Amino acid sequence: MLIFDAHLDLAMNAIEWNRDLTQPLEAVRAREAHRTDRPDRGRGTVTLPEMRRAGIGLCVATQIARVEHNAYSPVAGWASQAQAWAMTQAQLAWYRAMEESGEMVQIRDRAALDAHVALWENALAHGLPTERMPVGYIMSLEGADSMRSPAHLERSWNDGLRAIGPAHYGPGVYANGTDATGGFNAQGRELVREMDRLGFILDATHLSDDCLDQALDLFGGPIWASHHNCRALVPHNRQLSDAHIRAFAARGAVFGSVFDAWMLVPGWVRGKSNPENTEVTLDTAINHIDHICQITGSSRHVGIGSDLDGAFGTEQTPRDLKSIADLTRLLERLRARGYSAEDVAGIAHGNFLRLLRAAWA
Repeated sequence: MLIFDAHLDLAMNAIEWNRDLTQPLEAVRAREAHRTDRPDRGRGTVTLPEMRRAGIGLCVATQIARVEHNAYSPVAGWASQAQAWAMTQAQLAWYRAMEESGEMVQIRDRAALDAHVALWENALAHGLPTERMPVGYIMSLEGADSMRSPAHLERSWNDGLRAIGPAHYGPGVYANGTDATGGFNAQGRELVREMDRLGFILDATHLSDDCLDQALDLFGGPIWASHHNCRALVPHNRQLSDAHIRAFAARGAVFGSVFDAWMLVPGWVRGKSNPENTEVTLDTAINHIDHICQITGSSRHVGIGSDLDGAFGTEQTPRDLKSIADLTRLLERLRARGYSAEDVAGIAHGNFLRLLRAAWA
C-alpha cells in the first residue's frame, strides 16, 4: 500500500548531517558509526531506498533553519535571518540535485499529485519494481524564522514551497512555539495573511497554545498538523490538547502521528530513557492514532507524520522500528486492532491526499 509520510527532514539530514540518502541504510550507518558529534550517529532510519522498499512514494519534506534569539533552547539555531535563509536555500539546492538525478520529484499542484499517486499505486498493485522510481515530495518550511519578508514568501511559493509551520522551538521571529507562550506578533499576523492569499497550507505543529487559538481566526485556508501526538496521553505543551484536536478537525485538519519516543510515552528522560526500558512500540503510537479517532468520531483526521531522523535515531524510536520501512508494520498492527481496510488506507495516505486535493482544487 502507498504510504504518505507528512514530515521528513530529508534535506537537513543531507546537508547538516552529511548523509547521502541515495545510499542503502546500512552504508549510511557504517559511514558515520565512528562519529560521536550527535547521539543518533550510526542509528539513522531514513534513506530513499528504504522509503521505496516500504512503498513510501510520497512525503512532505522540509526546509528548516531557525533563528536563535537567546540561550533559551537547546535546539541549535542561526544568528540571523540571512543565515537561516541561506541554509534553506542550500537545502533547496539538494532537493533540486535529487530531482536532476531522478531520485525525487517535486509535487506542486493537483495534476502532478494525481499523476504521481497513480504511478506508485499502479506499481504497488501489480508488484512492479519500485527501486528506481522517484519519491515525490511536497516542500514545507518547519519554522518560518528564515522567511525574511513577504517578497521572500512569494519567491518560495514559486520555488515550490506549499506548507509552512510559523514556529519551531521557543520564541520565533513571527510566532511562539514549543515551550513558549504568547500569540502571533504583528509580523506573524501579516505572514499568515500572506500565506492565506498565496494558497499555502498552514502547519500547526510546534505552535504555542496561544498561537493555535489565534490561527483558526487568522487563517482561512487548509490546515494540517504534520507531526503531532496527543497531550491526553503524554502531557506536554508540544502535544495537542483534545480541545485543539477537535477545533482543528472541525476545520478539516489532518494530524500526522509522530514516532519520536518522548512524544509517545510519558516520563521520557533524555539520556536515560530508551525504547527498551520504556517499552515503547508501534502499538504505543497506535494509542495516539486511536485517541484522535475516538475524539473526532472517525479515522478521517489522522495519518503518518513520522519525523524519523528528525535529530534522533533508533535510540529514540519505538523498539520495533529500526528503519522507516518498518512503517508497513504499523498498517499490520492497525488491522490487528480492528481498523477496516478503508480506515487503514486513509491513515496510510488517503486522509492527507484528500486534504491536498481539496487545497489544490
